[in-house]
Amino acid sequence: MPPMRMDPGARMSQAVVHGGIVWLSGQIGAPQDDLAGQTRDCLAKVEALLDKTGSAKSHIIKMEIWLADLSDFDEMNRIYEAWLDPENPPARATCEARVRADGTLIEIVATAALL
Repeated sequence: MPPMRMDPGARMSQAVVHGGIVWLSGQIGAPQDDLAGQTRDCLAKVEALLDKTGSAKSHIIKMEIWLADLSDFDEMNRIYEAWLDPENPPARATCEARVRADGTLIEIVATAALL
């Protein structure tokens, strides 16, 4: 069975499902928002895409979080931990990276299993 591509665009699909796994593209928030707003928006987009593909945040295998400034780590974690399914924490990596030059402060990528 070939991969199923969700919301394909010119350079990427927002999600690809294959072999029981869902790979999401990086999700960003509105660049004019502060870190808290961008983080909430990213996580809402992750959750919506997982729902659309037949998965859920309880099935996330791995999260990758890129912060424009690692000093935002604690603030991001407060929002992330409130959103996370505490019974099913995924593997996770967080690093500092220049995300985009437009004011984007965070980008989140998720990989999940199908339900």
